[in-house]
Amino acid sequence: MQTGDPVIESLVDEFDFLGDWEERYRYLIEMGRALEPLKPDEHCDANKVQGCVSQVWLVLGKDGEGKLLIRGDSDAHIVKGLVALLIRLYAGRSPAEATAIDAREVLARIGLGEHLSPQRSNGLASMVARIRSWAGEG
Repeated sequence: MQTGDPVIESLVDEFDFLGDWEERYRYLIEMGRALEPLKPDEHCDANKVQGCVSQVWLVLGKDGEGKLLIRGDSDAHIVKGLVALLIRLYAGRSPAEATAIDAREVLARIGLGEHLSPQRSNGLASMVARIRSWAGEG
């Protein structure tokens, strides 16, 4: 699923195009700003991702064909960008496609792994685990 996947290749190309990590962080923040806001009642405990230092909410659903619908938010700019990145990576896929994605490999290809603090890495892993677990339930 990894190599040749159009969504993954597009993300890798976008981040490769950017120069230094300041530009990449700015791009990540812009991705987060572009997210559709959650409704106030969606900022609830049921949608909150445990294991993140920042507050993170993921609203998970499936469309009529069983493809993943994901929306999210965070109270931290960079983390909100990471939420947007994961939405691009996982949304619109079948549960089998989603669980086949090795997010660590994708993030390594983008170069994120080495530039995130340990807390952000742990939070990102918690978000990925929540999405993969939920996808696997279907």
